[in-house]
Order: sequence, then C-alpha cells, then structure tokens
Amino acid sequence: MVVTKEKVVVIHVKNFSGHVKIDSDGSWICAGGEKQPKLENHPNPVVEAKRQVEVLESYFEQRGVELPNGYVTCRVVLSNPSCRALPFIDFPPEVVPFDQLITPQPETKDVFTGWNSRIKEAFRGGKKEDLDRINRFNQQLHFVLSTAPMWDKFELEGNKHLLGEFLRFEGKDVWALRQIKRSKVSRLVIQKSAMFGFGCSEFQVLYSARDYRSQGASGSKWKEVTVKSSIEVLFQQQNSTKVRKFKLSSITSMSLSA
Repeated sequence: MVVTKEKVVVIHVKNFSGHVKIDSDGSWICAGGEKQPKLENHPNPVVEAKRQVEVLESYFEQRGVELPNGYVTCRVVLSNPSCRALPFIDFPPEVVPFDQLITPQPETKDVFTGWNSRIKEAFRGGKKEDLDRINRFNQQLHFVLSTAPMWDKFELEGNKHLLGEFLRFEGKDVWALRQIKRSKVSRLVIQKSAMFGFGCSEFQVLYSARDYRSQGASGSKWKEVTVKSSIEVLFQQQNSTKVRKFKLSSITSMSLSA
C-alpha cells in the first residue's frame, strides 16, 4: 500500500509470466513463460485488488474516517518482464506492466484531481475551516493507519505464537463457522467442550465482534459456536509461501487483522 497526501493506493504484485489472455469470465490465462510452458489460469487480479480496496474502505469507515470519493484506489503490478498481453488484448487501466515500471507514464487527470485542488486551494489562503478540516483528516488517517493491525496472530498450545494470514476453515462442520469473517470478527478463543467415543470431541469457538473504535471486546459482545474436532484451519505464515493446516485442537486463540 502506498499513502500520499492525495490518495491511498493498494498495490497488488503478481509474478505472472508469459503472454496473457483475458477470458470471458475475467480470469487471466498465461502461457509461454520460461517456467510455465503450459496454460495457467489465474483469478482476475484486478477484481482481487478491488476487493482489498473495499475491505480497506470499510475499515476506514468503521473507524470513523470519512474518505473523499475515490480516495482509495488500486494498482496491479506485473513484476515479471516476460509477462505481456497478447497483441489484441488491452490490460485494464489498473494494471501496471513491467515496462511501465522501468519507464513510468505520466498520469492523466483522475478522480483525485478535485480533492487535490481543494487541498491546494486551502493552503493558498482558503477558508480556515477548510484547512482545519484537511488537517484533521490527515491526522485521523495517519492515526488509523499507524494503529491498524498488519498480521493475523495464532496462539498455539505450548505458548507458541505465529504471525501470518488466516485463509479459511476446512472440515465437515465448516458451515457452522460461516459467520466468522475478518470484517466482522477480531478475535477467537477455542475451548474443548466434550469428548465422545472413538476419540471424537467438540470444541467451543468464542468470537468477539469487531469494534474499530475501542480496544478489545466487552463480555456482552462474545458469541459462541460448537464444532467438531475435524475442523482444520489454513494459515500462511509470515515470510512464507507455504500454506499450513492446523487442527482446531492445537489452537488456543486467533487474532484477525482488519
């Protein structure tokens, strides 16, 4: 993510290689790269980046920051020089190919122009209330970004802690956890509930509603769901490309970033 006085840009970096064709459903089909002679299908990275923009906008909103329209945007950066669009394909405007990284193109007038003009006008002697409003906005934005959690945190048995990204739950009982989303839940505590025959057990998952304006969660905000021990948690550890699976029984608690 890049933050300037005029905008916040979510950067989505992709190391695709080969020639890119955009399918009718929006997915990217890559072929011809040195490391991928076969066709490879990837979810639309622009759609993924825009989802991250929506999450970030929701986070700002729930922490009381009123953003100008279009203040948060996104760019998909193609970091591999061998990744190019087929001759009859045009990349969406949010995509920055490798050659534009080497030779940046001047930006045309965009959605930030109006907001940027108001900022400049205020500093040239506009109304004091406008200047105060802009200063308050910048201070608030800086505070929210500086206090935003960066990684999900797992607490495992034996007082072991892992930082990374929680991906999803897996297992026969996963439907019972469908209401647990990072946009709604900040923390989970896992407790053993009961033991049945053949080593089968149940676990209570206590989770707290996310409150962007306060620290922690009050007792009244905790909710509970009971699931079987077959549930597994997919987690990608910090600075690793490998996705690991953890049994619910090995996890004490989880803290989810926004």
